[in-house]
Amino acid sequence: MTEAATILDTLVREVERSGFGAHGLHVLVGDDGAEHRWTADVREEIHSVTKAVSVLAAGIAQDEGLISLDSPVVDDLPDIRPGAGAEEVTLRQLLSMSSGIDLPWSETMMTDWPDLAAEFLSRPSQGRVFQYSNASTYTAMAVLAARVGDVRQYLEPRLFAPLGLEDLEWRRSPAGRVLAGEGIALRTEEMARLGRLIRDRGVWRGDRLVSSEIIDAMHSDWVRAGSTRGYERYALSGWDGPGPGWRLHGAYGQLIVFHERAVVTVSAADHLGADAFAAFVTGSLEH
Repeated sequence: MTEAATILDTLVREVERSGFGAHGLHVLVGDDGAEHRWTADVREEIHSVTKAVSVLAAGIAQDEGLISLDSPVVDDLPDIRPGAGAEEVTLRQLLSMSSGIDLPWSETMMTDWPDLAAEFLSRPSQGRVFQYSNASTYTAMAVLAARVGDVRQYLEPRLFAPLGLEDLEWRRSPAGRVLAGEGIALRTEEMARLGRLIRDRGVWRGDRLVSSEIIDAMHSDWVRAGSTRGYERYALSGWDGPGPGWRLHGAYGQLIVFHERAVVTVSAADHLGADAFAAFVTGSLEH
């Protein structure tokens, strides 16, 4: 039995013991993968794991010299009137939720204003302060679109096709932009391909798709986010912890957990149980 299969068995037992609402699990150790399913193997919304795709898009564009993560974003959106301090906000700050601009999530966020990105940047910034908002990632991809055109189309030959993510759709706002912080549906194993790319620091099957610097920034240069365990620090789409690992974390338990020994990918429908299961994953990988 491979180490991946052994780890999978441990996690499957914990799901069944705890009642965590997992739909699928995938474990990657080295080149060995192991998977278990409780529901049909279909594509499901990955929620905020999508934010990592937006980070990869920005990183690829920076690699190509099309954009800089550290330039003021209003330079690319000249028709926007920025709020106080927002004229200094960078793409890196938008993607790390550290713009200091507050625009809380709501179900009608995408339709409350004619242009969500313009509304977001019109608000004042409190400096490099953590403010988690899907509007922040959405604004980042609006900035990127100003340089590369449609973000979904831009990523097709650069990310989606190399990873074998065929016929992938990215839900859009009424303005026609990708939702950026959500809106992609993947099978568990397809989501695990993102995990493998990130684990391998931007290399996929021997080909570099994105620079290692953007991958490393997903779990470094942390921004202080709060005091709740597993939510103390945030980087470019990544949460620090719980424990010694780090993770991409989408609503209802969509997880990619990174540890030096393994990458564990989870599809689920259990918002309240996700934190405890993520902690179990990292704890079990320590032994």
